[in-house]
Amino acid sequence: MVAETESALAFRDINPQAPTHVLVIPRRHVESLNEVDDPEMMGELVRLSRMIASREGLENGWRWVTNVGVDGGQSVFHLHFHLLGGRRMNWPPG
Repeated sequence: MVAETESALAFRDINPQAPTHVLVIPRRHVESLNEVDDPEMMGELVRLSRMIASREGLENGWRWVTNVGVDGGQSVFHLHFHLLGGRRMNWPPG
């Protein structure tokens, strides 16, 4: 476990795509960003992600991404954000 709060968890991805690759998720089940109806939960995910990025030394930048739906590349149907950093992120990402 990288970090946790009362409403969110963060842990390292088992298939990292960058030197730092952490998944940040709500404890409460939410299928995707399309179903989010709680701005406080989203705020907590943002705060936790910013804290992790700071703790991981990502002051030069980091990426925060989620996939929504099958066409968006979502394969795990529980809302999660990928916090990626530790190297220059290229664009386009896919």
